[in-house]
Amino acid sequence: MTNSAYDANNIFAKILKGEIPSVKVYEDDDALAFMDVMPQAPGHLLVIPKIGSRNILDADPAVLSKLLPLIQKLAHAVKDAFEADGILINQFNEPAAGQTVFHLHFHIIPRHQGMGLKPHAGGMEKVDVLEANAAKIRDALQESP
Repeated sequence: MTNSAYDANNIFAKILKGEIPSVKVYEDDDALAFMDVMPQAPGHLLVIPKIGSRNILDADPAVLSKLLPLIQKLAHAVKDAFEADGILINQFNEPAAGQTVFHLHFHIIPRHQGMGLKPHAGGMEKVDVLEANAAKIRDALQESP
């Protein structure tokens, strides 16, 4: 059970409506992937469904079934694009678990052995850096089968 209802004016809903800009990496009828503006590592990507839900606890299972294969595909692209040793996929549900934006979303973060993550509230990245990182991921998506 969730603490509240879905708020259609959350920041990710506004990104979906085009009210707030984002650096898009991938978009289809069901989902949007874009660069996190406060990345914990270069290549930190967010994936959100276009149908609003607060988090995984109230998401439609049909939405989840479309989202997970995309997350896998994007994780491969991020890993390749940033020559990562591994991939961290985070998904938070409710404030006690660390959720701060109440629209279902998944973080895809490339990890390199021995390198720590920056704090998520560590400051906004420059748009040109985000654009360059997005281009790397888009290129890797083109090269994948």
